[in-house]
Amino acid sequence: MATKKIFPTKSSASLTPWLGIAFIIILIDQLTKITITRTFALGEEKVITPFFNLVLAYNKGAAFSFLHDAGGWQRHLFTAIGIGAALFIIYLLKKHSGQRMFSWALTLVLGGAIGNVIDRVLYGHVVDFLDFHWDGIGHFAAFNIADAAICIGAALFIIDELRRVNK
Repeated sequence: MATKKIFPTKSSASLTPWLGIAFIIILIDQLTKITITRTFALGEEKVITPFFNLVLAYNKGAAFSFLHDAGGWQRHLFTAIGIGAALFIIYLLKKHSGQRMFSWALTLVLGGAIGNVIDRVLYGHVVDFLDFHWDGIGHFAAFNIADAAICIGAALFIIDELRRVNK
């Protein structure tokens, strides 16, 4: 007698923890952005340490405000790129969910990409608020939790690849 599989297959079951982690990143990202936008006025700054401020900034472009003044079309382009990247990352996670470092990297990039896509869809810009600076050098571009997750994920990609090459 044939039986139906009631439980998910192994590949979809192993995808679940990674999607859960991505969801947590998205949640933290969105909660921090909501808190900042409700607490600060645009451009308002609060000094936290001699090298770190909180500041409310809007970024209509990509990393480091690339194309921020392009006229509005970039919102749709970066939204489409973010959605496309998220779909491709989910495919890769499903295919490679057993590779821990690679999956961590993918998950961090996924959570960050979706966090910023949500901003672009809801507000037309990405909310940034973390501002690091050094005397005499100036301010680093303001960023957010999603951006940090993407950067950490990219670093993990590099580490994972270097480990793979050295084997």
